[in-house]
Amino acid sequence: MPNVLTRLAHTIESRLGADEKKSYAAKLFARGPEKCAEKFGEEAIEAIIAAVKNDKKNLTEEAADVLFHLCVMLSSRGVKFENVLAELERREGTSGIIEKENRKK
Repeated sequence: MPNVLTRLAHTIESRLGADEKKSYAAKLFARGPEKCAEKFGEEAIEAIIAAVKNDKKNLTEEAADVLFHLCVMLSSRGVKFENVLAELERREGTSGIIEKENRKK
């Protein structure tokens, strides 16, 4: 059974080419992948600000926005959310330091 993030990613993918008047994701897609990336960045900055201010409620809300806009950005460039999950699974159990060093090789 897919988790909420996988379901969200599939819903967002289904909005590609949908009616912009009925879907916020479709509206973002219509503005192009660059705008999707820009919007993701804006949401990430808002999450950072909430974290710096130690505003847990706002950080929770902004983190949800970040995840939503990450899925939009990925879909706008044809990257499947399942591929991101597979990459995380591949890295699971490996120290971040070692994983980063292995990318340099």
